[in-house]
Amino acid sequence: METKEKIEFAGLPLAVYREIAAHICQVMGVKVDLIPQSSHQFDYHQSQIAGLCISWTANSNLESQQRVQQILTYYRKRYSI
Repeated sequence: METKEKIEFAGLPLAVYREIAAHICQVMGVKVDLIPQSSHQFDYHQSQIAGLCISWTANSNLESQQRVQQILTYYRKRYSI
């Protein structure tokens, strides 16, 4: 069974979203997809990415989930989000 979680960081640049995704992809049993911005009007102050979709596969465990939370906490503190 696969569980999904959507994570959003308002105003975070595309490059940082990609960096977060790259780190999370290294965790066993976790898959990450970038969710494109759904707004039809371009806003320079809005991120090109709406968020991350994190999928927990059947072979993920509590340790994997804790590691992902540690990664997210790190970025929240680093970028004050």
